Amino acid sequence: MNHTAEFDQAISLSRTEDPSGYRADLGDGWRFGTSILGGLLMALAGRALSEDLGKASGHGDPVSVSAHFLSRSLPGPATVRTETLRQGRTVSSGMASIKQGDHERVRVVATFADLAGKTTAKPAWAFSAPPNMPPPEKCVGSEMAPPSLLKEAPFLDRVDLRLAPECVGWALGAPSGQATMQGWLRLPDDRAPDPLMLLLAVDCLPPVSLDLGIPGWAPTLELTTHIRALPAPGWLRLRHSTTLVDNDFMEEDAEVWDSTDRLVAQSRQLTRLGRPDS
Repeated sequence: MNHTAEFDQAISLSRTEDPSGYRADLGDGWRFGTSILGGLLMALAGRALSEDLGKASGHGDPVSVSAHFLSRSLPGPATVRTETLRQGRTVSSGMASIKQGDHERVRVVATFADLAGKTTAKPAWAFSAPPNMPPPEKCVGSEMAPPSLLKEAPFLDRVDLRLAPECVGWALGAPSGQATMQGWLRLPDDRAPDPLMLLLAVDCLPPVSLDLGIPGWAPTLELTTHIRALPAPGWLRLRHSTTLVDNDFMEEDAEVWDSTDRLVAQSRQLTRLGRPDS
């Protein structure tokens, strides 16, 4: 299987006997530690809801997706069950649950619309700017990450992620303390970004806690993503930051900018620090 189709293969679904149910396979290559990457799980739930809401109402694009991670998602078979909560003229809402055996892994509530033709040439107002960083060829590719990290995060082999040079000090034992991560992202072989890929993108950078000198895994408890527009083809620019680390919790805000300098996705997640990935 070539890398071009790998993301789409990872979120592929087949129907079960239950008309609202799907079968999926959570591939080992999308792991961080022992768990499947949260962004991939959001994209998987988004694919199932896109199928159902898109066919029923024409609303196939996620615009707001909130996921609660209830237990550790492991490589292997999974089922996705969806429920339509509301069908409207401009937006529809639904729920998706990802399970492995009797264990519910993720519960998602989302709102979908039809973004095709809705994206104007320029947003009405914009009060933020894309990350200022060197071009991708002057940034640090994930292949240069410490071997221990690559072993723990095989999903890095499935994306083309390049960190801004000022954001890699933590890997050398010298975190900057700026509480920011920035980088470029694309899927291998230039697979064009789309709304489902944006659900993955918001969760691809290393946790900001590493830049603060806090080692270890930062499992996500809740992650909400807003898709603001259809992304243009090309590289995505990512920026993650935090404003508060307290009581072993950290919020992490993400922005995703497309190749036209448009802010196409935003997210906020709550993570738990100081937990071993076991």
